[in-house]
Amino acid sequence: MANLHSSPNVPPVPANRFTAPYRTFFSYPDLYGSLFPRDYGAQSDDEDSDDEDSVIDEEVGREPETRPLLGRRKSTAQKQGDASSAKTFFLLIKSFIGTGVLFLPKAFKNGGLAFSVVALVVVALVSCLAMHLLLQCRQKYGGGYGEIGEAIGGKRVRSIILASITISQIGFVCASLIFTAQNMNSFLEAVLHESWPLSTKALIGLQLVFLVPLAFVRNMSKLGGIAIFSSVCIIFGLVYILQADITALATQGVSKTVQQFNPRDFTLTIGSIIFSFEGIGLIIPVQSAMREPQKFERLLVIVMILITIIFTSVGALSYATFGDKTRVEIISNFPQDNKLVNIVQFLYSLAILVGAPVQLFPAIRNVEGALFGRQSGKRSSVTKWKKNAFRTLSVCACGVVSYLGASKLDKFVALVGSFAAVPLLYIYPGYLHFKGVADNRYSKAGDVVLMVVGLVAMVYTTAVTAARWAET
Repeated sequence: MANLHSSPNVPPVPANRFTAPYRTFFSYPDLYGSLFPRDYGAQSDDEDSDDEDSVIDEEVGREPETRPLLGRRKSTAQKQGDASSAKTFFLLIKSFIGTGVLFLPKAFKNGGLAFSVVALVVVALVSCLAMHLLLQCRQKYGGGYGEIGEAIGGKRVRSIILASITISQIGFVCASLIFTAQNMNSFLEAVLHESWPLSTKALIGLQLVFLVPLAFVRNMSKLGGIAIFSSVCIIFGLVYILQADITALATQGVSKTVQQFNPRDFTLTIGSIIFSFEGIGLIIPVQSAMREPQKFERLLVIVMILITIIFTSVGALSYATFGDKTRVEIISNFPQDNKLVNIVQFLYSLAILVGAPVQLFPAIRNVEGALFGRQSGKRSSVTKWKKNAFRTLSVCACGVVSYLGASKLDKFVALVGSFAAVPLLYIYPGYLHFKGVADNRYSKAGDVVLMVVGLVAMVYTTAVTAARWAET
């Protein structure tokens, strides 16, 4: 690929400007691609380029040494992005509205209406605080989540943070596979007007046939079309759910089976809500893409308020409508003989399915880098097919985990949120700020409180969720 700066017909682009990837939502996969440093991951095997990193650098007009947002940089100087406030706003919205919001109606049933609303607002507020602490760390040390951890706590802390991101991403993928299988099973039974011969677990296996070839993709930008399609389908599904809930509540009122607090299952609600705030891993990449990063925190607060309203509306209205009949696959609660419901059900399932490769990509790159180091499949077909075999096994492993958790999706989601997401959202930001930024006893005390609350929440909710799983 020719250097963009050498073309007489193309004006030179400043090396510190991030331009092309953030013009539309097609750039969204690049944010997931930046969750892990490229020097930590495996070498690119993309035969269309000499080096994946340099190609991306050329496409966005960066000098080759300007690494992605979690790459190791000796300098703490932060490169300026080119995304406007409006573009940054929509990137933040997309970062948070993913598969997690789809599990909130059942989460509200598990916790009760009043408790779930309060829990969601509290989680949103504490999450805002944790993100603020993480951004303060970045302002001082530069780089991304993993690099900040290395700068403050050493390579071990960096490895722990990247491992947590990997586990959480794999958890998101497994939850997506289960949800898609359950929702698609309901869709097929509704369309065929008879019992579908394949079980939910069999449909999980069929999804692997689709996901394995996509796992061979080496360049995240090639998944841009998939990401935008997934976003449109999810938005369409959410709009339908909200309008259908409001219509039903206006005509039938609130279900008489609605509880304000469910003492038996409320811990599942906490884990599921935390699972829904899955966008913390993309906060630093999005801020780095912004032209005026000093305005980012104000914009983040606005987005968090909006996201909290959306999350609360989806969870509360659906639970108020269906009460104790609220299902994990919420579309199944609506009339199954309605063609529009069938369309929404299908698009909902398809959106989650096609979004899974985008989430799985950085996790595979991370583990692949640890296994293969700097070996490149471009120079050795044997290495490339070893990596392909590893990626196939990784997808199959996700399928096995999904198979085991298929009958208890709400508990699986809660477990992922409690065990994998809580450290990323609360414990690590508090620890990094305590060691690297806090300069007075009040700040340090606040960091300790955040870490303790996060640790207690992780241990307690994980233990209770695991116990509830064992009971059923």
